[in-house]
Amino acid sequence: MKAKQTDTEAAVEQAQQWADELGEIAELISDRFSRAEARERAVNYLRGLLSPVERKNSWQLAEEAGDETPYATQHLLGRAVWSADEVRDDLRDYVVKHLGREDGVLVVDETGFLKKGTKSAGVQRQYSGTAGRIENCQIGVFLAYVGREGRTFLDRELYLPQSWADDQERRAEAGVPPEVKFATKPALSRKMIERAQQAGVPFQWVTGDEVYGNDSQMRRWLEGRKIYYVLAVSSQYQVFYEGTRRWAAEIATLLGQKEWRRLSAGAGAKGERLYDWARLPLGEVDEERQRWLLFRRSISDPTDLAYYVVSAPKKTSLEVMVKVAGARWAIEESFESAKGEVGLDHYEVRSWGGWYRHITLAMFAHAYLTVVRARAVARSNAGLEKKTGRHAPKLKNSYR
Repeated sequence: MKAKQTDTEAAVEQAQQWADELGEIAELISDRFSRAEARERAVNYLRGLLSPVERKNSWQLAEEAGDETPYATQHLLGRAVWSADEVRDDLRDYVVKHLGREDGVLVVDETGFLKKGTKSAGVQRQYSGTAGRIENCQIGVFLAYVGREGRTFLDRELYLPQSWADDQERRAEAGVPPEVKFATKPALSRKMIERAQQAGVPFQWVTGDEVYGNDSQMRRWLEGRKIYYVLAVSSQYQVFYEGTRRWAAEIATLLGQKEWRRLSAGAGAKGERLYDWARLPLGEVDEERQRWLLFRRSISDPTDLAYYVVSAPKKTSLEVMVKVAGARWAIEESFESAKGEVGLDHYEVRSWGGWYRHITLAMFAHAYLTVVRARAVARSNAGLEKKTGRHAPKLKNSYR
């Protein structure tokens, strides 16, 4: 009976800690709402996103909040007076406070939101990596933060295709602000990285897939801001090797076996992500930095290769490059958990502003879960150390 009572007390204590943490967020964003009703509605929206409700749309979130209709929830996402960008700034402060470390990694990536019709801001038939094919969808470009204690989102931008940017009637109907112009996905990612840097977010590296690595302007921009990066590039990325300009895929076949090393890119759901890795120096950036071409080869299928361009201090080890390259998976895992747990893609709004409002609150809910889990792990490790006298194993994702 005593053990059961202790378990119950522990559950109550944990529930109270979760409630207190959500209270911290409510206090953090309170000044962003001039009306108490909108402030309370925003907090209830967060609670709904964190609830076990299957579909986190306006109707089901309203039902979860005890409302008979979804009008109040729809008002929060549509007509209520508040700035999603200001709440995003609060989210960034919250993430830095609880997860920020000097060796953090920023990850850029995009995800698709499948939609019907032609009215949702930015929707059109376009390639969605989420679906793996061309679909009628919106594309959101995201910036994630990877630290030792966890990973979650910092920022977001909705991609506006050229066809939308040039269509004034369509823009007006969806509420796209006049100042928003067409911008490529790399340009949107630079905008978010710049915001993070200006806000003092602690990080050392940026990583992303081929969409960003193949963009030479992106790479030059990062180097100009003295930001280290590991960015994926295509197999047809060209560099000089043995006096001839060659594709990355061709160079990989010419490397000797002694130039490959088997290393882990980090732990995954099935254990360590082991691959064979090699690197080729490409030349100096300046007195302190240089570039490399980094190769990743599957152990089970040697024809399955990936390629990266690295810009970093000259003494950077291969192990560090591999860890940073592996950090990119964090944003894919975050997309999956955010869509499954806090309804990142469950919205039914069509407007530009409505998208930013829902996505920002869903990102905040995801950050909350990340922080709560990090604290639970810390408490568990502390309990283990107290019980056994042994230190819990340290996380192996330092990028120094």
